[in-house]
Amino acid sequence: MKVAEPVLGAPCWAELGTPDVAAAARFYGGLFGWTAEEDPSPEAGGYTMMLLDHDPVAAAAPLHQDDQPVAWTMAVAVADANVVAQRVRETGGSVLTEPVDVFDLGRFAVVADPGGAVFTLWQAGLFRGAARIGERGTLCWVELACCDPSAARDFYTAALGWSASDGGEPFGSSTRWGTTQWGMEGRNFGSMVGLTHDRGPLDVSPHWLLYFAVGDVDASVARALELGGGTLFAAVDVPGTGRVAGLTDPQGGAFALYAAEGRATRRSRPGRELTAG
Repeated sequence: MKVAEPVLGAPCWAELGTPDVAAAARFYGGLFGWTAEEDPSPEAGGYTMMLLDHDPVAAAAPLHQDDQPVAWTMAVAVADANVVAQRVRETGGSVLTEPVDVFDLGRFAVVADPGGAVFTLWQAGLFRGAARIGERGTLCWVELACCDPSAARDFYTAALGWSASDGGEPFGSSTRWGTTQWGMEGRNFGSMVGLTHDRGPLDVSPHWLLYFAVGDVDASVARALELGGGTLFAAVDVPGTGRVAGLTDPQGGAFALYAAEGRATRRSRPGRELTAG
């Protein structure tokens, strides 16, 4: 779906930190049909937009610190990055990068919740975020894996104003996936799970996992493996909703896929609520 305006408080952008932007562009281009457009200015530091039919839907950037992991990070749209960063501190989170202007595009901060899961805040200027969300080849759902769901619920509801409901099981059984749904203004855009031993190599610390919509999960998994990717968790059906699978790109960046089940619609369906209209 085209995004006219970002929903304040909801995810609005997906960014990959990777040691090889060119290789990432080839992998995700082959998987999602993205084309890469690097900002040529020296100040941009190799920042590369990922476009779907000329629309920006994600980005990739080089790693700038030795201890920085290869990872996808979501950005949350906010009206004032300074105000929200302070609220993050007051509610038990931490500010890893203080709010800073990005030319005239906007203002951002890197923050972490009390468990250490990292995300960013984006105060839009000329750039508002993803032009398309919730359709094939774009971000459709975000999932928090954490050690203390109760503390996470308290943090995100207080710091970002999210709702946290316990209706439905969007990604399978409650023993593996959990049931908490994140939302804003009646629109669900994510979920929360407890860290378990069947979640692949990411079960060592709290993190956000980003889901991208595809037409066929199994075909996309096969394509990702052909392109040099790996498996994070095997494809699984979500009755009444669709099918999901977890992958890693050739540099180790983890992400997940989601495909809708026919014309099924459900309040908690990934990709349906993570939109601005």
